Amino acid sequence: MKTLESYTVVNESVPAEIAIIEEDKDYVNHYELRHTKIKDATSVALNYLKEKIIESIQIKISEILDPREAENIKQRLITRAHALVQQELSGLSKEEENVIVGRLVQDMVGLGEIEFLLSDENLEEIVVNSASEPVWVYHKKYGWLKTNIVIPTEEQIHNYAAIIGRRIGKQITNLNPLMDAHLLSGHRVNSTLFPISTKGNSITIRKFAKDPWTIIRLMENNTINSEIAALVWLGVQYEMNILVSGGTASGKTSFLNSILAFTPPNQRLISIEDTRELQLPEFLHWTPMVTRQPNPEGKGEVTMLDLIVNSLRMRPDRIVMGEVRRQHEAEVLFEAMHTGHAVYATVHADTAAQVRQRLISPPIQLPESMLGALQMIVVQYRQRRTGVRRTFEVAEVVPKESSVSMNVIYKWEPRSDKILPVEHAHRLIEDLSLHTGMTSKEINADLKDKRSVLEYVRSKGINNVNEVGKIVGWYYRDPERVLSTVEKKKSLDELLE
Repeated sequence: MKTLESYTVVNESVPAEIAIIEEDKDYVNHYELRHTKIKDATSVALNYLKEKIIESIQIKISEILDPREAENIKQRLITRAHALVQQELSGLSKEEENVIVGRLVQDMVGLGEIEFLLSDENLEEIVVNSASEPVWVYHKKYGWLKTNIVIPTEEQIHNYAAIIGRRIGKQITNLNPLMDAHLLSGHRVNSTLFPISTKGNSITIRKFAKDPWTIIRLMENNTINSEIAALVWLGVQYEMNILVSGGTASGKTSFLNSILAFTPPNQRLISIEDTRELQLPEFLHWTPMVTRQPNPEGKGEVTMLDLIVNSLRMRPDRIVMGEVRRQHEAEVLFEAMHTGHAVYATVHADTAAQVRQRLISPPIQLPESMLGALQMIVVQYRQRRTGVRRTFEVAEVVPKESSVSMNVIYKWEPRSDKILPVEHAHRLIEDLSLHTGMTSKEINADLKDKRSVLEYVRSKGINNVNEVGKIVGWYYRDPERVLSTVEKKKSLDELLE
């Protein structure tokens, strides 16, 4: 046995050590969670305290069903737990008291030991397959790891799934055994019940970064360079329709999230998702909407198509769709492009050519002539060997009489790990000239300005979604002021106030 790495995570004031172990007798590495174990006597005391807390805190049904009240309920529980621990278990140190209260919070309003995993920023995925095997995690550095956490019963897994669903108004039952949901922290959750998942009840949690991805963070980790970032910024500014594609876990949603910060603050943006994943600057004129599954009687469903059609009646300037999957959704989305709305969406495809093929083949099966409304495709890629994510291709869609072709402008070269130019952009430049009146020379000058702003912001270590959004907002309002600040290498603090 060999320890590859160890570090500490803290959840609800309870510290835990994480050790990544290379096991001699196993094919996979292990993720060991080491924290203060509760003794039998303390466990009895905890159960007693839980009952006392439930008796003493009056929680209305309306509060339970309102996600906005979750933090308020949690704080009331923490306050009451501290008072009861001091009263019933006198003589504890402050550290011991915090551990007891933390464990109470994890068990009563959380997911038990899984809460430690949710606090580990190194994890991307948490998977419960059944009560008969350990929880698995996907580590950013070490890939899939087997943990030393086991959920004791199938009922407990079902209970965790029900808790997650209840907080956002969703149900998982024997009649409705599949659930897509999200935690209040934004992490995406999928759950299935036995016998649909034949091993047992399952929960899959896809974690998202605590701080939303911005274009600056993507530049910092070499996912994209400033040249492409400036081109995408220009495309978003002048309302070009952009599709982000890639395989599973390639970073499609993160990339989409990052470019939406380029939206002018004086335009209305409506996003439509199955589960809420996007996190945009708080000052944007943004209305996020999510679908809803039918209740056990089959009523109350709100589909993505319902939301797309409805969004067209809400006077949007821009429409964002989580993922294009079905024909009717794609038809309405492309119709929105044809009627003058700027549209952004994601689709599963590994190259720009595959995007075209995916859109004109079942189950989407759009007439190829409709694809001419789409202007730019950005392909994201995750290298499975190293786990790095890169922008793989940037292409423009070139319309022909009754078809389209893909002109790849940039492509990632794996050996050099650089994104290199392939062809000159033609359609993008023509559309920009047509709709803005700018010459090719002016467009290139604009791209140069945007590049210098992005590189300067990066050099200052500013990568928070609200701060990046504010600088973009000021660029639209007073470009001379922003460019002067960059040129003279002055502080950006005034722009961030």
